[in-house]
Amino acid sequence: MKKSRVMWLVMALLLFFGVSTGSFATTATAQAQEGKTYQIATDITFAPFEFQNSKGQFVGIDMDLMAAIAKDQNFSYEIKPLGFNAAVQALQSNQVDGVIAGMSITDERKQTFDFSKPYFDSGVVMAVKQDNDTVKTYEDLRGKRVAVKTGTEGYTFADSIKDKYGFTMVPFDDSSQMYDDVKTGNSVACFDDYPVLAYGVTQNTGLKLVTEKEPGGSYGFAVSKGQNQELLQKFNAGLANLRSNGEYDKILETYLGKDGKGVVTEKLSRWELIQQSFPYLVNGLLKTLLYTIVSLFFAFILGLIFGFMKVSHNRILRAIATIFVDVFRGVPLLVLAFFIYFGIPGALGFTMPLFVASILALSLNAGAYVTEIIRGGIQSIDRGQMEAARSLGLPYRTAMVKIIIPQAVKLMIPSFINQLVITLKDTSILSAIGLVELTQSGKIVIARTLDSFTIWLMVALMYLIVITILTKISNHIERKVSNG
Repeated sequence: MKKSRVMWLVMALLLFFGVSTGSFATTATAQAQEGKTYQIATDITFAPFEFQNSKGQFVGIDMDLMAAIAKDQNFSYEIKPLGFNAAVQALQSNQVDGVIAGMSITDERKQTFDFSKPYFDSGVVMAVKQDNDTVKTYEDLRGKRVAVKTGTEGYTFADSIKDKYGFTMVPFDDSSQMYDDVKTGNSVACFDDYPVLAYGVTQNTGLKLVTEKEPGGSYGFAVSKGQNQELLQKFNAGLANLRSNGEYDKILETYLGKDGKGVVTEKLSRWELIQQSFPYLVNGLLKTLLYTIVSLFFAFILGLIFGFMKVSHNRILRAIATIFVDVFRGVPLLVLAFFIYFGIPGALGFTMPLFVASILALSLNAGAYVTEIIRGGIQSIDRGQMEAARSLGLPYRTAMVKIIIPQAVKLMIPSFINQLVITLKDTSILSAIGLVELTQSGKIVIARTLDSFTIWLMVALMYLIVITILTKISNHIERKVSNG
């Protein structure tokens, strides 16, 4: 009865949390459906086009344009904050209906996606550390490292000139990471879209622009090839209306200013930043704990099943359990998450909620390790105890339950504690597929504030405090069990 109640509770949490965070995506179709809410993926670490403000609202040129066009064309949508690379893969696998993320329109991308009319004409510039007076032209980059952001116009431009000027490219997924690499001196310069770098300079990134804007591509709203054509038509119609009534220009001016170089804002003190960011990071921490608890619950069930199969006398059962452990312990968690969230739905033509994909990846990965913990614990008990029990007439199952398992559990507890800590930290890896937990929450705050030191220090302290508390509690339980 108790197990049944626990199962129902976990399922309720899964359903509630998946719905409340907007994890459930709808299938993209060629025709609009009555009352449909479109799932729109974005980056939200690409200021001033998309980022999250201190109130947790999605803002920026792209976000404001999307909101204004949806209002003008009378359709509903939901933003999916996945990160640029994950957003593009989600669109390819039909996990979302569209992408708006400062996405350059290229001939290569046109083979896979249908684009709207261009809504912004960009260009590429180079920036260096504010006190760097030695790097002023591309010639000064020879033999040096240059930071770039994957999937951007800046990356494409840098790649096109790297052989001519003899520099090495260092790719990053987030603009803030790229800026930090330059500020710390690991790279001497970075390339990025002009409005993004110009905005960053006004937000006190510690960088300065040193080159004129190179001709760049245009940004467009993207849908999968041949799908959601009505949504694409609505975007184009709404964009045309915004241009004609002047609202488009107002949106650009809000983030780029009248000169197009960004709007200077007052920099928060470190204490003000901590106060402003703390509630948002705490929310990310609570989500991390939820993901850890739910995934370990299922991992423990898998571990019990395959753990006992591993010590079974049946060769087939042992072989199945061995394959399970080898596969899910051998495949890196990040690769497993990408395969589950992007690969399987794309191949089979269905959508999978991000929350479910994340829990599935964590559970399978942790389940493989729990299987080995249980197998090792049982096999560590002296075989003579089983032989003695059987010689006294006890059935195999009774001997396992009454004699072997109680002793094995005491030996397993330290390993279970270690797996709890590992799984909690592993949730940070899933930020790569857009899961908003503590690490992703930190990235989102940094995209707005560009203060990596303070935010990453807060994130690290939160992990440290929680893991220390959990370890102390688990050690107390271990002592009680051992003494009992």
